[in-house]
Amino acid sequence: MFINSPPVAFASGGFFVRLIMMAGRPLKFKSVKELQKKIDAYFARCEKEDEPLMITGLALALDTTRDTLMDYERKDGFSDAIKKAKLKIERAYELRNIKRGNAGDIFALKNFGWKDKTESDVTLGGSINVMPSVKLDGQELALNIGDNPDVGIAGNT
Repeated sequence: MFINSPPVAFASGGFFVRLIMMAGRPLKFKSVKELQKKIDAYFARCEKEDEPLMITGLALALDTTRDTLMDYERKDGFSDAIKKAKLKIERAYELRNIKRGNAGDIFALKNFGWKDKTESDVTLGGSINVMPSVKLDGQELALNIGDNPDVGIAGNT
């Protein structure tokens, strides 16, 4: 039986049926202030021990999972605290990438929505001359396509 769920009664065929409403799992953090205090403690410990900031490190420090941490990002009131913590961690990856150019940091930044972008401008010049060779009864036929530039270009008829 769920202790925090209020009972609900309704009539069905002359009988009262008692149901328990399921309200979901109780919040791990009772307030944003409690959550923020633990987030700040994680950042302070990382700074003191010269440990890199990481999402998984934050989740472990909060005694939760990465998925639960991301769920809190969608909860009213808790959203800003989680988003600011993630932003601080993202900044740390960015700074490490500037200093070291490490592929691991680049990968982590991609998890924050960053993308590698390569632009290529390819221009082909010149001409391509394709003259088919046709044989009929063993004799090669000469084809006269003429000087029509549209012949042989895809999409033109």
